Amino acid sequence: MVEVDVAVRANALLGECPLWSPEEGVLYWEDIDGRLVHRYDPATGEDLTRELPGRPGSMVLTSEPGRLLIASETELVWFDWSTGSTNPWVTLEPPGTGNRMNDGRTDPAGRFWVGSMYEFADDMRHTGSMYRIEGDGSFTVTRGGVGVPNALAFDTERDRMYWADSLTRTVLCYDYDLETGEARNERVFVEFGDLPGRPDGACIDVEGCYWVAAVRGSAVLRFTPDGAVDRRIDLPVTKPSMTAFGGSDLGTLFVTSIGGGGSHARDAAEPRAGDLFAIDPGVAGLPDAPFAGT
Repeated sequence: MVEVDVAVRANALLGECPLWSPEEGVLYWEDIDGRLVHRYDPATGEDLTRELPGRPGSMVLTSEPGRLLIASETELVWFDWSTGSTNPWVTLEPPGTGNRMNDGRTDPAGRFWVGSMYEFADDMRHTGSMYRIEGDGSFTVTRGGVGVPNALAFDTERDRMYWADSLTRTVLCYDYDLETGEARNERVFVEFGDLPGRPDGACIDVEGCYWVAAVRGSAVLRFTPDGAVDRRIDLPVTKPSMTAFGGSDLGTLFVTSIGGGGSHARDAAEPRAGDLFAIDPGVAGLPDAPFAGT
């Protein structure tokens, strides 16, 4: 049985977006509704935070250690960890619609893919969109009518992109053209069906397998490239939110979780909800590419 360790007893409202920085040897992660960026150092066990003016949906590395690009509320902002300062860059959607940015990550060429959603997921509104942002700040709306965008991951060996609208409980797969950033030939990768929960944040390991947090399902699932479940790791919380590989050898699977943020009520029977977990899955992951822009 795989041991699940509590890396940080954070009690976050809405933990999300673990992001390993190889150059710094630290894991950045977020509390969306707490409006915080965390910086966790596994070597020391220290977890520090910086406050943000808005809710961070997702974030990506840049070529400069300690500098992140964050999809916050309805825009992209540059964030400097050392000072805690933010600098608005690109507005993706007008404010006041009830939407906010959610799951996102870079493709291997450094483009930032990110989706928006209505702020209360349980309202089941499909007002969100998917965006592809280039290094110069230009962007393309690749899809509309999105409920809760999640589960973005890229498999470079097979030239694939994965993505899910959590409300549909279906993970989609695409042929991905790394040169152009085009995702084509949409097809179903996984229908959750009898599987627990809904697909939330995901990542890829060195074997090309897809690790996804089953939010409301108390588990992390691993799918082989042909879509078969070959591993399930149960967690002490109902709502794991995203997976990411980290550590010096990218051999630790970090998992964030949801406490009492957004549409989620905090359950007194789950004292670890909102914490950051660490797992040794016996396989390493792939690094995230830094954003292509400066």
